[in-house]
Amino acid sequence: MENREQYIRVIVADSQAIFRAGLRKIFAVEDDIRVVGQAETLSQAVSAAQKFAAEILVFEAALAENPADAVQDILKQAHTLRVVAVTETPDQELTLELFRHGALAVVSREIDSDLFVECLRKVSQGEPWLEPLAVQWVLQAYRTHGTRPVSPRTKVQLTPKEALIVSGVTQGMKNKEIAIRVGTTEQVVKNYLRKVYDKLGVADRLELALYCLNNRVLQDTKMAAPANPSRPAPAAAPAIDNTETPAQETTEAPKRLF
Repeated sequence: MENREQYIRVIVADSQAIFRAGLRKIFAVEDDIRVVGQAETLSQAVSAAQKFAAEILVFEAALAENPADAVQDILKQAHTLRVVAVTETPDQELTLELFRHGALAVVSREIDSDLFVECLRKVSQGEPWLEPLAVQWVLQAYRTHGTRPVSPRTKVQLTPKEALIVSGVTQGMKNKEIAIRVGTTEQVVKNYLRKVYDKLGVADRLELALYCLNNRVLQDTKMAAPANPSRPAPAAAPAIDNTETPAQETTEAPKRLF
């Protein structure tokens, strides 16, 4: 008997039947990915997220008038679900909004099929994933934030508990998951995050993750924090995957979804 826990269970929510069929064919040859549910409208996507036990929701941004809010609403109802948002073409403003509202990956329909599979595997592990162009947009957004006038402040030092909570954010965990990891409640996690936002001068989870990656906040805090044998040390923040697949010497055209 097959053990479903070995699979990355995926819900595909997309209005285009040909795209859903294409993804099923791509995943069918992968040993570790299974499509457990499908949807072609926003309401069906919400229902599927609640009904099926899945790790990932592949969500077409065009299903909703306001895709970022739709993603946020879905994640509120399915706390452990991770969203891979699909846009028709690369779109800077939409990519940033989706990422800020909880999508762990944003890809366009132009993505190579092998890269899409790689994306799902990374997202299933809680790692953010962006296409190279989108990484540039996110970094530019961070640099723009960094030019805002702020009051002088000394080197930021997080407490061990703050570092543990922030580590969860950088790994793509939701407040409920972080609360379970830390051994507290979601409200306490929210309270800590508000303090951390103020301490670091950031506005949201995206800016928090980028700030920590750029300034090595978690690494510095980990070295300075006293050892606590009763609680595991916070994990280092994972880097956003911004590597392109090396070009192979071949005359064949790269595989694409469509």
